[in-house]
Amino acid sequence: MGLSTHVLDTMHGTPAAGMQVALYATDGAQPRCLKQLVLNQDGRNPDGLLLDHTELQRGTYRLVFDVAAYFKARGVVLPEPNFLDQVSLDFGVAEPQQHYHVPLLVSPWSYSTYRGS
Repeated sequence: MGLSTHVLDTMHGTPAAGMQVALYATDGAQPRCLKQLVLNQDGRNPDGLLLDHTELQRGTYRLVFDVAAYFKARGVVLPEPNFLDQVSLDFGVAEPQQHYHVPLLVSPWSYSTYRGS
């Protein structure tokens, strides 16, 4: 089915439109960047799935969300150094025929994730 993500800004109660995200494969010695994107108005990849069912493989991956830059762009005054700069989520795909949805709920001071549907 593929891999998707969705980011919600819990400080403002909105999708995190404009946040930069990168997807890496982490199976090798060095992480390999597969995709970089900017989230749309709904806080999602404007192209739909990050990886479709033909691209998603069994293995380990990392999503990196540029949290501090997003909140600074929204006019939030952050301390230096930022409490959260980039949030990296490492996860595994055991059954690539299933849908893997990796949502992020985030503020400048906290985040939460889970395997969604």
